[in-house]
Amino acid sequence: MQFSAKQDIEAPIDHVFSAVTDFDGFTRQALRRGADISRLDSLAGPCAGMAWEVSFDFRGKRRKMGIELLDVQAPNELRAKSRTSGVDSLLSVELVALSKHRTRVGIELVLAPTTLSARLLVQSLKLARGSLSKRLLKRLDSFAQATEESFRRVST
Repeated sequence: MQFSAKQDIEAPIDHVFSAVTDFDGFTRQALRRGADISRLDSLAGPCAGMAWEVSFDFRGKRRKMGIELLDVQAPNELRAKSRTSGVDSLLSVELVALSKHRTRVGIELVLAPTTLSARLLVQSLKLARGSLSKRLLKRLDSFAQATEESFRRVST
C-alpha cells in the first residue's frame, strides 16, 4: 500500500531540509503524543545509519517500531525504513528547489505487510485510504506553514 503527498513551501531548500531533518523536534512532538523514543546510535547530524526505537499506543495495544535512516542526500532526499508488528515501511522524502525561496516537498510512504495479521491491518487501512490521505495532506500542510514561519523569523 502506498501513500504520497506533495506540498510547496515558501522557503529555500536548505531551510526546508534542516526542518525535515530536525529529528530532535520530531522526537519532542512524539513524546508529547505519548510515545517513548530511544536513540540507538551516536551519529551526529542527519546521516545514514541513524536509528530509533519507538513505543506507542495504536488500536488499544502498545506497539514497538524500529526506524533507521537508509540514505540522506542533502539537501534533496531522505529515505528511512521502519518495522512494526509485521509491517515494513519505506518513507521517502524528496525536496526540489522550484526557485530561490520556494521548495516542493514530496513524501511517499510504502507499507508492506509481512504477516497475516498485518495483511488484515493494511487491508483495513486501504478501506480508509481517503481519510488517511487527507490526514497526511493536513500534516504536510501544517509542517509547511511551520517551516515558512520559521524561515520568516530567521530571515528578518
